[in-house]
Amino acid sequence: MTPVLQDWEVRKTRAVTWFKDLRDQICTAFEALEQELAPEASAGGHPPGTFEFTTWQRPNEGSCADGGGGTMGKMMGRVFEKVGVNVSVVHGEFSEAFARQIPETSAGDRRFWASGISLVAHMASPRVPAVHMNTRMLVTSKGWFGGGTDLTPMQPQAQNKADFHAALQACCDRHSVVDHAALRQKCDDYFYLPHRQEPRGDGGIFYDYLDSGDWEQDFAFTQDVGRTFVDIYPRLVRRTMNDPWTPQEREAQLHKRGRYVEFNLLHDRGTLFGLKTGGNIDAILMSLPPVAKWA
Repeated sequence: MTPVLQDWEVRKTRAVTWFKDLRDQICTAFEALEQELAPEASAGGHPPGTFEFTTWQRPNEGSCADGGGGTMGKMMGRVFEKVGVNVSVVHGEFSEAFARQIPETSAGDRRFWASGISLVAHMASPRVPAVHMNTRMLVTSKGWFGGGTDLTPMQPQAQNKADFHAALQACCDRHSVVDHAALRQKCDDYFYLPHRQEPRGDGGIFYDYLDSGDWEQDFAFTQDVGRTFVDIYPRLVRRTMNDPWTPQEREAQLHKRGRYVEFNLLHDRGTLFGLKTGGNIDAILMSLPPVAKWA
C-alpha cells in the first residue's frame, strides 16, 4: 500500500471512530434529558426513554452496492417523541448517472467510501424545537467533509434562535478553514421549501465539499460542529421542556412537521444519497416524524 493510500486508510479509521464517539455522547446527553423531565410534564405518564440500536448491512447487489452498513439508534420517550441517531460506513461504486453529480467520479472511476453520523429529533412538546445534525466524510479520488445542523421551532423562539446561532458562530470562528456567514447563508439557501416559498426553520450552518488542503483542520472543524451541538441543543431543550402546552399548540406542531416531511422527501440530498447508494431504508427515513398533519 502506498503512503498516500495508507494516509487515507488512517483518516477513514479516525473519522469512523469519531462519528461513533459523537453518537455515544449524544445518546448519553439525550437519555439524561429523559430522566430530568418533571413527571407532571410527561404526556401520558410515559417512563423515560432509552435508545435501542439495530445494525444493518448493505446488500451486495445492484450498481451502487458493494459493502458496509451501519447502526441505527432510535428512542421514543417523554421529551423526544422520536429521535434517530445513525452511524454508517459504506463503500462501493456509484451508478454512472449518480457519479456525474459527485466530484472526481465522472472520469471513469466511480468508487466511493463514505461514513457519517445523522440525527433528527422530533420533540414531544411543541415548545421545544426539533433539530437536525449530520457530519460526514466522503472519499472518491479525493476526500472531503460535509454536514451541519439546523433548528426547527414549532413557534417563534427568538432567544433559542439567537443562542443557537451564537454557538455555531463561535464554533466557526475557531477555525480558519470556514466562514460562518457563508455557512449560515448556505443553510438558509438549502433548508428552504421552494414550493412553499418558506424556510424550514431558523437555520444554522451547512457545508459540503470541505477540502481546504489541510485535512487535519477540516477534521477538527467537523469534530467541533459535533461538540458544539452536544453543548447547545440540550441547553435549549431544558429551557422549555417542562412548560405546559395547549391542544392548539400541538395541532400547529403537527402541521409544521408536515413541512419537514415535504423537505426531506422532495429536496434533501442525504435522503437521495442514501437511496442511490443502497442504504438501509429504515435508517434513511428515520428523519420522518412519528405523526404529522396537512391541511
